[in-house]
Amino acid sequence: MNQRPRKTIALAIGDPNGIGPEIAVKAARQFAGDPRIELVLVGDEHVVRFYAEHVAADMPIGLFGEAEKHARALKLLPVDCLPQAAFTRGQGSAASGKATVDYVNAAVDLVKQGRAAAVVACPHSEAAVNAAGISFAGYPGLVARLMDIPETEVFLMLVGGGLRIVHVTLHERLQNALLRITPDLVCKAAQAAASALRSSGIARPKIGLFGINPHVGEGGLFGDDDERITIPAAATLRAGGLDLEGPLGADLMLMRRDIDAFVAMYHDQGHIPIKLLAGRNSAAMSIGAGFVFSSVGHGSAFDIAGRGIAEPDALIRSIELVSGSAILEAHAGVDA
Repeated sequence: MNQRPRKTIALAIGDPNGIGPEIAVKAARQFAGDPRIELVLVGDEHVVRFYAEHVAADMPIGLFGEAEKHARALKLLPVDCLPQAAFTRGQGSAASGKATVDYVNAAVDLVKQGRAAAVVACPHSEAAVNAAGISFAGYPGLVARLMDIPETEVFLMLVGGGLRIVHVTLHERLQNALLRITPDLVCKAAQAAASALRSSGIARPKIGLFGINPHVGEGGLFGDDDERITIPAAATLRAGGLDLEGPLGADLMLMRRDIDAFVAMYHDQGHIPIKLLAGRNSAAMSIGAGFVFSSVGHGSAFDIAGRGIAEPDALIRSIELVSGSAILEAHAGVDA
């Protein structure tokens, strides 16, 4: 049997003043020499070297694309962005927010150039990125802009705890999210979910659609939102050939174990069950952009940045996810 070629994954180090660089270096150390995956750290060289000296002192750093002198080396694509004086571990800033975006931009460029197959991004700080004057509500919107496609076509899918949940809306005021949900947006989210699963080997995915209101509005008793939005969307999706269940109240739909992915209407509707079951070990995928982009389901943890105690488990899970097999294992168990 021919061995599959190694998959090159660009690993953007996230907010440099958070735990992102630390867990990135720890993960890169663990995957060094792995026959399946070639990890490339994408970030400021002085930041990566700081953490390499503390958590991977036994490994040299080699620049990505150059002939390497060591079989086991941390591979780096340097991005000269963060001034030395702005490397203030534990303190998010406009400079660290801008650097976060620059790292992702460079990682996505590797995909565009055909030099990487996927991107994994470490935790960001929305406050820091917005402080830099960059409109930012999470990685899916940024990925859409970098790929020059509408933000309404890229969605977040959380994977963990035996579940896959795609979000129609994400980081915004709940009132605004509810006003923005349309049948078309619901259809796009469900279709993106199905496409992502098909590309991962599930030939005919079954999608479960949450309602907006409790009990899908109880026949209008709790509002007509589902009558106007999710029920017409479901009809359109079925007419298009999608194997779809719902809309059904989220509490009841989540009891179904035959569903490959659920579609949640807003942030907490999808995040709470994942975080309850998977904790910090959930992985996040931005789907609909035409390539695989994953990140972690936790934040930058500025309170422990630079202390050497950040655990890379969730990041390792995200790397495994984009390696091509872990997304198929979401129903293998609570910790899948």
